[in-house]
Amino acid sequence: MMTRSMMKFFSPSSSSAIYTTLSSRLARINATRHTPPPPPKSSRAARSLTSFLLIRATMSSSSSSSDAVAAAAAATFEKPRTVVKKLLAESQPEGDGATVRRSIGRYELRNLDPFLMLDEFSVSKPAGFPDHPHRGFETVTYMLEGAFTHQDFAGHKGTIGTGDVQWMTAGRGIVHSEMPAADGVQKGLQLWINLSSKDKMIEPRYQELMSKDISCAEKDGVEVKIIAGEAFGVRSPVYTRTPTMYMDFTMQPGSQLHQPIPEAWNAFVYIIDGEGVFGREKASPATAHHCLVLGPGDGLSVWNKSGEPLRFALVGGQPLNEPVVQHGPFVMNTRAEIQQAMEDYYYGRNGFEKARHWSSTA
Repeated sequence: MMTRSMMKFFSPSSSSAIYTTLSSRLARINATRHTPPPPPKSSRAARSLTSFLLIRATMSSSSSSSDAVAAAAAATFEKPRTVVKKLLAESQPEGDGATVRRSIGRYELRNLDPFLMLDEFSVSKPAGFPDHPHRGFETVTYMLEGAFTHQDFAGHKGTIGTGDVQWMTAGRGIVHSEMPAADGVQKGLQLWINLSSKDKMIEPRYQELMSKDISCAEKDGVEVKIIAGEAFGVRSPVYTRTPTMYMDFTMQPGSQLHQPIPEAWNAFVYIIDGEGVFGREKASPATAHHCLVLGPGDGLSVWNKSGEPLRFALVGGQPLNEPVVQHGPFVMNTRAEIQQAMEDYYYGRNGFEKARHWSSTA
């Protein structure tokens, strides 16, 4: 997807016919929103790699059980993660009548390797995200409410509804549209995940999961939908080319969670509803629409001390540690590769052969 703010990247910096014409073509797209003292050796051995993705969640019901839980929490992580950056994703207009709350991808947080962008979107007909290109990364669309229809220049078409996920690998090139498929407001999250240099020019592919097919687990007042990764010994079937965990947690009042995260990964939380305490039990609560960047460590603790359910997405990924050069919907490693992507799109080659003669249906 491509945002209005991304359009500026296509302003020609020369009199080249390619750049002038491409800028004009992309301006007509009218698109779109989605333009990173140590424990004893015996204790270390107990935390083996085979169990590092287990969830431990417990619910306080008395002072004695609370003390026991606190002691367990202290023993859960050798290096607990804390919140090192907090961003409120404020509403802004994007695309053709859409509204997004952007956190990753704005000037305060350009990216969080391997993550390039996170939008919480809100769209009603006739607004939408018409035909637009991508190259060099993946988009993950998770519907929170309503439905969206997707179609692309290769003939793929489908609709995802509330709770469904589409994991699209753009690879060497996709031109597609994403439009509301139901009346009322359509809401969801879209995450952009970078691809390594060796994967940027692979063939596009899709993984679509209906809500009923997404792995779920529950324990002691904590429910989780496992979009990617593993929790409570339950693993998602989604294949992540860039190693990623993506989980949708709902915590009942009084519950707490201790979620391991691979120590070498970057991770963040996006709060969908409610408020919670993240990282340190005495930290100030964070509320809906905040993105919380987590510092280094091997796990995250969360407490719901409010009287209402807390819902949030926890996302982590293995950093690629590669240069990121982005021009709108193209994300590559060098300026030369960006120029090549623009020319390929303009001329309809190297993955964009069908782009010049295709348009989506209403």
